[in-house]
Amino acid sequence: MIRFLAWLAGTLLVLVLAAGGLLLAALDTQAQVRRDATISPVSVAQARWLLSANDPRRLRDGEVRQIAFPAALLDDGINYLATRFLHGRGSLTLIGKSAEIRLTLPTPHGWGERYLNLQARIEAVAGQPHITAARIGALPLPADLVETIIEQAIARSGYRAQWTAGRQSIRDIRFDPERSRIQVAFTWAPSLLEQARSIAFDREDLGRLRSAQEMLAGLLDHQAPGSHLALPAVLGPMLDIGGTDQRENRQAAIFILGAYLSEKSLASLIPAAADWPQARPVILTLHGRQDSAQHFAVSASLAAWAGEPVADAIGVYKELTDARGGSGFSFADLAADRAGTRFGELIVNQPQVIDSLVKTAFADRDIAPLLADLPENMNDQAFRKRFGGQGSPAYRRMQAEIETRLEALPLYQPRGKP
Repeated sequence: MIRFLAWLAGTLLVLVLAAGGLLLAALDTQAQVRRDATISPVSVAQARWLLSANDPRRLRDGEVRQIAFPAALLDDGINYLATRFLHGRGSLTLIGKSAEIRLTLPTPHGWGERYLNLQARIEAVAGQPHITAARIGALPLPADLVETIIEQAIARSGYRAQWTAGRQSIRDIRFDPERSRIQVAFTWAPSLLEQARSIAFDREDLGRLRSAQEMLAGLLDHQAPGSHLALPAVLGPMLDIGGTDQRENRQAAIFILGAYLSEKSLASLIPAAADWPQARPVILTLHGRQDSAQHFAVSASLAAWAGEPVADAIGVYKELTDARGGSGFSFADLAADRAGTRFGELIVNQPQVIDSLVKTAFADRDIAPLLADLPENMNDQAFRKRFGGQGSPAYRRMQAEIETRLEALPLYQPRGKP
């Protein structure tokens, strides 16, 4: 996915802005898209429901399915991709029988307060999505040229087969602004799941993940099943990895650790993992709590692989769900989530901080603040009575308290990026 978006952005810029005169016409002094990089818990709930209702493992070969994608979910997704991979912002809006995608990308330092605004309108033509209008800044672009550029970028990124399979599966697409959704009818083929897996994990990723799984199994090999072990005793050795692919190796390590602590079958996501060494069932803890270790490791894995907005949104979504019938809303869990998210971001963006950490005999208190005195185990009624709901002043004060505790730890104190 990163290769695809990099090639797409690079090809667009090189081909369209090669001439100096076009460059001036393409830049704007105002950003068309101004918004935060957050993802709403509502979008997480919608995505979870769609995946559950259309679980690819239960679909039959040749089965025709219809999915109604909420426009708000796709809007959050476009903004996430633009933020995560292009360092910009994005949006999706339904206008009539079409969808309009907008991207605002930053310009290099020294170019002044200027922005690259891209806009494309997508319509259904014979049941297939096609770009029918596009522009960069004030400069209109031929729609056919833009589609050709996208096809070239996909081919150069190595995802032509996946793109072709996805397009061929679509039977119909309709934009429904009255219900704020996009309806897609498609024919399912098992190869689509394999194509999706190949986008998420390439051969090198699978090699790193297997190595991390082997390391985890080796670290726990001498522990008695069901015994307790502090998370840093495993986290430190797994992240103490050198080499030219250090960041990718650490991402693989935290992914494996997150999958282990989530108690989900790794083979359900990566079928090849069924033949990998299995780690003994040991209870890893953080500040003496198994649930805190789970929240920390899963959030760290999400942040390292998908970014902070996704990790935060899933953490809040889970706590709101727990308040309505699970173990209850817990700010202690949210604090563990936030610590894990900050840790995962360090793995990706500030590896030298992780280098320093793994060279020490670090403990729970070095990676997560104290949690015991934070409010928890609140059902929905108790949560709303005490805090008034997500976004209330009382809720924001608790969020600020968690951030204060995090930044009191040397590991998470603000520092410049390398």
